[in-house]
Amino acid sequence: MNIASPQPPRPAVAVDSSPADTRAGRPSREEAEAAVRTLLRWACDDPNREGLRDTPARVVRSYDDFFAGYHIDPVALLERTFDEVEGYDEIVLLRDIRIESYCEHHMVPIVGRAHVAYLPHRRVVGISKLARVVDAYAKRLQIQEKLTAQIANTINDVLQPRGTAVIIEASHQCMTTRGVHKPGTSLVTSRMLGAFRHDAATRRELLSMVGRGSGNLD
Repeated sequence: MNIASPQPPRPAVAVDSSPADTRAGRPSREEAEAAVRTLLRWACDDPNREGLRDTPARVVRSYDDFFAGYHIDPVALLERTFDEVEGYDEIVLLRDIRIESYCEHHMVPIVGRAHVAYLPHRRVVGISKLARVVDAYAKRLQIQEKLTAQIANTINDVLQPRGTAVIIEASHQCMTTRGVHKPGTSLVTSRMLGAFRHDAATRRELLSMVGRGSGNLD
């Protein structure tokens, strides 16, 4: 049975966790609902009609889920690790992690998948924690480039593996349902650190593993 290992002291982690509880001046729920009613009026509808009467409260409750990542510390998710790995030091890849995020420019959905990999250095982390780190950053207002870097940097700084890689493929409704209206397009971003950046053979192995059986974006 794997036993959680005590962690040695490590350098301060320079990542953007930004928990909401540290932000001053958060509006009340009533103020947030009033803002939704204003937007409904801006859309030329009547927030007092039957179909929209409860919409402001529903929207505010949905925001609790959409932006739950502001309340999560991604660093804390990775602090419990396991060192009984029988010397395993090859690629650990969690593939096709669904991502649901929101564009910080238009507040419309970004939907796709992330592939997260690392090369362990004596210890590993529970795979569900990798998915939770992805969610912690995705459930915030984001651009995909920043999201990719945040996930990779946090895993790399906390676990201190021999290499970290994050690849994200996502569809952005800010360009598929508005603006240029180009449905079917996806944006691919990657962040390679350590061996994945400097060792071409290791990078090729990872890309081969990612390419096997990746699913659809939706």
